[in-house]
Amino acid sequence: MALEQLSDVVQRCQAIGDDNYRTEDYDMFQIAGRSCIEEGESAHVLSIVVDEENKNIVRCMGWNLLGPLVKVLLKKEDKNLPHCLAILNHLLEVCSPKELLIGLLEQVEEAHQDAIAETVILLLQPLQKVLLRLGGRKASSVGMALSSLLGQMARLPVPQTKEQEEDDVFHLCRCCSALLDFVRPFAEEARRGRRDGFTNGTVTPEDDELRTELLKFCMKSLHEPLLDVQLKDPETLEDSPLRNFATEILGILSGIGETLSDLLCHGLLNKKEVPGFLEEEVCYPKESLASLAYLLFVHHIAIDSFPTVFSPVFVLQCNMEHINLFLSRVVDNSLPVQLLELKSFFSVPQNLVKVMTMCPVQHLRTKGLKVLQLSVDKFDTEAKYKFFQCMLRTSHHAGVEGYIVKNIRNQIDLALKPEKGNKWFLGAHLLPLLRQVLCLPQGPETDLLQNLDRIMESLSLLRYLLLRDKEWENQTGIWTELYKIEDNYMKPLRIGLNMSKAHYEAELSNTKENSKLAQESVCSLTVGNEKMPDMTPEMQLQVLHSALHTFDMIESVLARIEEIIESKDKP
Repeated sequence: MALEQLSDVVQRCQAIGDDNYRTEDYDMFQIAGRSCIEEGESAHVLSIVVDEENKNIVRCMGWNLLGPLVKVLLKKEDKNLPHCLAILNHLLEVCSPKELLIGLLEQVEEAHQDAIAETVILLLQPLQKVLLRLGGRKASSVGMALSSLLGQMARLPVPQTKEQEEDDVFHLCRCCSALLDFVRPFAEEARRGRRDGFTNGTVTPEDDELRTELLKFCMKSLHEPLLDVQLKDPETLEDSPLRNFATEILGILSGIGETLSDLLCHGLLNKKEVPGFLEEEVCYPKESLASLAYLLFVHHIAIDSFPTVFSPVFVLQCNMEHINLFLSRVVDNSLPVQLLELKSFFSVPQNLVKVMTMCPVQHLRTKGLKVLQLSVDKFDTEAKYKFFQCMLRTSHHAGVEGYIVKNIRNQIDLALKPEKGNKWFLGAHLLPLLRQVLCLPQGPETDLLQNLDRIMESLSLLRYLLLRDKEWENQTGIWTELYKIEDNYMKPLRIGLNMSKAHYEAELSNTKENSKLAQESVCSLTVGNEKMPDMTPEMQLQVLHSALHTFDMIESVLARIEEIIESKDKP
């Protein structure tokens, strides 16, 4: 029945000619042709399609047969497979490339979840053939095809282990390899256009448009799938399709004139708002640039083509945004304590501390602090506890230690909230951490000015605990530990304050006397056995007054804590 209907519509259209076919003719050809292929009559359909008398009809209507043909070809074991493949190849030669492109992309986008990879792999070569038929005006069509293909590939699970990549159960690796073969002639055409542009002094609009579409493709590939891929070193997996895919993507970028150094520094070099800046953001997504940096500096892909003239500080400055982005992708409180056993998980925060305290670039010091806090937020509660302990032991910087103490207070505050309690920042677990916080490194002789940040945050924490955790609740254990804190921290701090104030008051008195007798306008000052830079007497007095004001500030907080403790003892 379907074969008769197909023969009838073909005979009727042969008589019409000149492409004056009616809508009914298109509909009947599509319905009858689909039914014939589905019913196993593909051999008869092939004879009709290749008949020279039907060439005009097939040119106009043949692309409507793509759907049923793809359906049969995906089955693979179907006995009509050779006939359907012959029909498809003939349609690719005869039909309008624009209509074929639309029809093929429809099949890609409508692929069932279980057949995504098979559909993509099946249609890549036909798509390539159709696009090459478009000649010089194909850039936008290439971009549309690449976008559709990557969109479907993004639905496939990404292999995470060596075994998963080798097994390639969901065929993402096969798709990536096949996609490289698909894009290769277009990348080569873009390279030739760029070379010819250098030779002739001008780049054609067509070449520039193709270059832009390939740039978008590379940026999308860096985002998905490469941002989620755990690449394996050649020693672990000698032939890694995903590593090859990453290498080829970076090669395409270089081939179309996007140097890796320019891409890495893109965020620094494009801070000013310029016309079309939104388009720039689309062409150079932050996620893609972060992925590029990861491939370059972690896996050393294409590292040989990266200039060695950049200073480590500049490279760090380029990468801080990328580090921040990678951390932001991790769910808060999700990293377990076992990760701290890995050297890299603790060496990275230590290096961040060096950036925060030693880097000459203010912007990087600020960014380093933000990245450190973001890192802390990602650890689970036990990991935070162990991390704080390690940082208090190893940072050797009062500002960093003060920042850690502030984080400890935030965790205690969270633990004290209803239904938010956790054993690590309450009771028996908290007390060892508090002892680490509430101590003076050198007892009463501790340099209070040098350790100001830590001392002020520690006192603030102690005051908070005494006010927030009532004695009869004692959830943190602060009240049972209080007598030790008074003996081991508050009393030595009081002695140190008195000693420091007496010393600086004496220095202040001597400086006032000396300034009256001084013949020169510039003097030197020694504090803590260290000679300070030459200063005028007025500058010396200002420094000494500032130090005494700092001691008064510490003393006022300490006195407030003593008042809280005394009020507790009153009936």
